[in-house]
Amino acid sequence: MDPECSRLLPALCAVLADPRQPMTDDTCLEKLLDWFKTVTETESSLLLLQENPCLVELLSQALKFQDVSSRILSFSLRLAGIFAAQENCFQFLQQGELLLGLFGEAGPLGLPAWNVPSVRSGWIQGLCSLAKHPSAEQFLVDCGAVDTIFSLQGDSSLFVASAASQLLVQVLSLSIQGRATPHLGSSDGDWPSCAQSIVGYLEESLRSGATPQITQALKVLTTTFGRCHHSWTEALWMRLSPLVTCLLEKDTVPTAHSLADLFLSMARSPTFGSSDCDLWVTLAQTLSCLSPTQAGPLALGILKLHVCPQALKTQAFDVLLQPLACVLEAAAQVPGSSGLPDGTGSNPTMADALLASTSSCAALLCQSLAHLGELQALPHSPRPWPQVLLLEATVMTLRFCSGSAVPISSVGGRLCGILASCIRVQRAALDFLGMLSQGTGPQESVTQVFAILLEYLRSPESSPTVLKKAFQATLRWLLSMSKACGSNNPDPHTQPFLRELFPVMQKRLCNPCWEVRDSALEFLTHLTTHWGGQPDFRQALLASDVPELTQQLLQDPEAYVRASAVTAMGQLASQGLHATPSGPEHPGAKQSLPQELLHILSLDSEGFPRRAVMQVFTQWLQDGHPAMAEDLEQFMARVFQVVSRDLDWEVRVQGLELARVFLAQTLGPPDCPYAVALPAATPPTSPAEVLRTLGRVQLLEFAFRALFDCDRPVAQKSCDLLLLLRARTAPGGGLQGAECNPEAVTVEAALRAWQAGEQGQPLGELVPEVVVAILRTLDLEGLQATLAESSDHVEQSPRSLLQDMLAAVGALGGHEADCY
Repeated sequence: MDPECSRLLPALCAVLADPRQPMTDDTCLEKLLDWFKTVTETESSLLLLQENPCLVELLSQALKFQDVSSRILSFSLRLAGIFAAQENCFQFLQQGELLLGLFGEAGPLGLPAWNVPSVRSGWIQGLCSLAKHPSAEQFLVDCGAVDTIFSLQGDSSLFVASAASQLLVQVLSLSIQGRATPHLGSSDGDWPSCAQSIVGYLEESLRSGATPQITQALKVLTTTFGRCHHSWTEALWMRLSPLVTCLLEKDTVPTAHSLADLFLSMARSPTFGSSDCDLWVTLAQTLSCLSPTQAGPLALGILKLHVCPQALKTQAFDVLLQPLACVLEAAAQVPGSSGLPDGTGSNPTMADALLASTSSCAALLCQSLAHLGELQALPHSPRPWPQVLLLEATVMTLRFCSGSAVPISSVGGRLCGILASCIRVQRAALDFLGMLSQGTGPQESVTQVFAILLEYLRSPESSPTVLKKAFQATLRWLLSMSKACGSNNPDPHTQPFLRELFPVMQKRLCNPCWEVRDSALEFLTHLTTHWGGQPDFRQALLASDVPELTQQLLQDPEAYVRASAVTAMGQLASQGLHATPSGPEHPGAKQSLPQELLHILSLDSEGFPRRAVMQVFTQWLQDGHPAMAEDLEQFMARVFQVVSRDLDWEVRVQGLELARVFLAQTLGPPDCPYAVALPAATPPTSPAEVLRTLGRVQLLEFAFRALFDCDRPVAQKSCDLLLLLRARTAPGGGLQGAECNPEAVTVEAALRAWQAGEQGQPLGELVPEVVVAILRTLDLEGLQATLAESSDHVEQSPRSLLQDMLAAVGALGGHEADCY
């Protein structure tokens, strides 16, 4: 330990042990514990206590429970566990019965402080640290801690109960590992005494018939089999399996989710994962016993296993398909003709659950659709994958929800009534329909998909969230069909859909709900990005009023919509698809799009539209958009002038990205010493001319101002920009600095004032020689390193922590505190 820390420890321990002192901050106590953990990982805990007896005195003071606060008591319990994790230190603390006083029955268990969850949690965490060597096992038995751990399994605090469950697993593993246990069996005498006590507790809990106790026992077993992969876990299961499997024989399986978690934990363990293990029979039985809602998560878990019998995977896949099979059967004209794999349909229990209520039906269908969506994305998804039938079932589910289905059977009529306008199922079905676009299907199925999507996009009953899902699914299917035909053009079969789509888009862009307008604009942006250059798409888009309506939404009252409109117009303009009003009905005073976006950047009160404008300008400059070519310097000067004063740091960061692109284009590609010299069409721009250009567009003033920005991302971006500029213009570029020039002195003085927070001082004239001198003078590398450090980098040492804790209670003299 650092000598200075050793000097400060006695005073700190005295403060912590004194109940009259103000409460120490929890964060400081946590940091103090972390420091002690770090120290004991590299040093002897015994030596640490011998050299710093104040620590033992602090722990001894915690034995006077009536006087110690619950916060300090919890801290002391955890600290004692950290020290006792080393066996020689454990023996040292045992000599004075300090550990027995802290963790035994005579400790805090019967006192008022025990009612505070943090004290119980500290007691558990202390034992978790302590229980790492053979001596600890006997101590836990002798001091009665094991019985207390049993009682804490059902603690009112979920955090305490969870920690107690973890501790019980750790103690069980500690009591068995390292011993010769080849003959563990059903007899109590076969097990070590501590393990025997724990196994007996688990048996009693499983026999109790009380759901809370059964759940607690199953959680302990789940953690045990998930953590411990030794042979003794197999013996443990052989002893307890009859009690666990008996739970499956009850009319209503208690704690079904806990049972499923247990079996899946075992299936993932190498101890139980062999193909001939009886566990697979138990899993198959469990799938049959659980209710449809309970069986879904277990079925998904089984299908995610890498090692599993094919028959069990088939059974699990059937469980997930059954809700959709019921939907197809309800819509079928011939009973029993769902068309799904054999054994999937005709499940009366599933049908009853679907028809029981709207909530039951929605829960089952949403669960099935979500689980199937997870499987479809896996590389080892079930094969064969019933793509066509899943498409039909999903489309039919959406029709039942929208009311457009025409059921023949009474079951179909009831299902139609239950699912009518069920937003939850609509969202889940549209999500899954979008995922199914990754597969293929016959043209008839694809036509049905686009028909139902168009129906939802048109329907006035579609909620904003459902419409967003419909737009997302539509985009995925359009792109999938384009990819399937091996072209960037829209698929020929989808072109009629596009012609019907744009009138719907016009309607949605005028929707009174801002979420709908926003979703439509995002959809339009994605479509234009992918197909803006394709003739058929351009013709369909320009034949509609979508470009004009999009430009009108730049003035929308909702900031999110204005931001999306800016992005959409930027993409439309990049493809030459934006509106260009002309004629007597459009006065000539109307602004051009770049000017309109610059107006938004200057005056919009919200940050989202301004950020979007900067992103559009950056993209336009990168792509060489014609709008940026007209009087570029004047336009960029206005942009940098506006953005340098923007209050939103993200706008300023994006402005520096625009500056980086402009700088790169102005500098041109860097010289390569190995390139073959070819005659240049235009001579390279000299460094002096580059700097003059950057000065005219006010990029340099913007970058220097941002270098001392109070928001670190802005300063970092500016520092990187100036380093690039210095590398390309200052060294060997023929320009000499003017360090003694009066103009350079003026600029340096202004920069110092800016760094001090006086941003109002003018910078002065930035002639090339002055800029080079300033770039050479500034310690940009040092500033870059400083900005890369964390906010508490100045001082986060243990010494500083101890000083701050002492200063908080006035126990330090002078100015020794070093707050960070």
